[in-house]
Amino acid sequence: MLPYGRQSISDADIDAVVAALRGDWLTTGPLVAELEQRIGELAGGHRAVSCTSGTAALHMAYAAAGVGPGDEVVCTPMTFVASASGASLLGASVVFADIDPETGLIDPDAVAAAVGERTKVVTAVDYAGQPADYGRLQPLANEVGALTLADAAHSIGATLDGRPVGDLADMTTFSFFPTKNLTTGEGGAAVFRDPALAQRAHEFHFIGLVRDPARFRMTDEGPWHQEVHELGVNYRLTDVASALGLSQLNRLEAFKRRRAEIVARYDERLADVPGLALPGRRPGADPVWHLYPVRVLEGRRREVYDRMRAAGIGVQVNYIPVYWHPVYADLGHRRGACPNAEAFYAQELSLPLFPDLTDDDVDRVVDALRAALR
Repeated sequence: MLPYGRQSISDADIDAVVAALRGDWLTTGPLVAELEQRIGELAGGHRAVSCTSGTAALHMAYAAAGVGPGDEVVCTPMTFVASASGASLLGASVVFADIDPETGLIDPDAVAAAVGERTKVVTAVDYAGQPADYGRLQPLANEVGALTLADAAHSIGATLDGRPVGDLADMTTFSFFPTKNLTTGEGGAAVFRDPALAQRAHEFHFIGLVRDPARFRMTDEGPWHQEVHELGVNYRLTDVASALGLSQLNRLEAFKRRRAEIVARYDERLADVPGLALPGRRPGADPVWHLYPVRVLEGRRREVYDRMRAAGIGVQVNYIPVYWHPVYADLGHRRGACPNAEAFYAQELSLPLFPDLTDDDVDRVVDALRAALR
């Protein structure tokens, strides 16, 4: 089965991990700090806090923003559940705003209708690797005193109008899962334009530990002393994982180029296929393509999915609208709330896309898709 996504591991990646295993640190050490520095530089020069997953990064960001009971988070439904569940875990209510039907990105007009005095965070997802329209989303958040959050699990290394992902929203989260644009095995990071938010996120992911003597409430202890002022969790990344991440960062531009080449080949070879809509494009975006999401028209998505799988092509569907999950249905969310997202889901099919995919592999996918649509 040709997978829809897969990690690309080089000898240099393996050597970096082996070197870390032979070093003095396995868990939180100098390689974690170096990885955070590199991610921060890539993301516009802001502080990055690494963590154990993209889900953890979202939880950290919401916690740093002070999200809690009584607050609302406006979120796209066209995403993995973690974009919303981190806010729900902290007691907030999630309000889903519909998407642009061509790109799958959150629609600022829908956000404008959804924000209000209880809105704490507006969460966009850079679906498939294209940045959302933060130029319109940020003023909407500012008007109600909310923060913007870019779930950039798909888009590290991308830019919008020349600005890097990480500098487009108040908070940005990344995922380093194996199918993403770079990997640490499992892992993620959050980037913050406000250093105070970054410090809150750091302490939250480090069990709540405060190590700054100027903030201690107990001042008569010894040099070993540390305190917990707010409860946190252990989301710390390891030096071993960071070694892989640092090596992968050296390859990110090459990954981006190869992904763009694959997308261009799909575009060319699928342009004339009836019953198929190709991915829409965001003006001003220089994406890092994580997905190639076609839309299968005329109600044939399930049929085509089954035929592609039977042909050994590991297509995927990204994503079921978040509020369709039973956990959100049980909270009172109902189908029909975001018709564009539901129509997009009914048609969406992600074709294989990863850096080690060969041109022959792409042609095999295209031939199978043409046959499935006959």
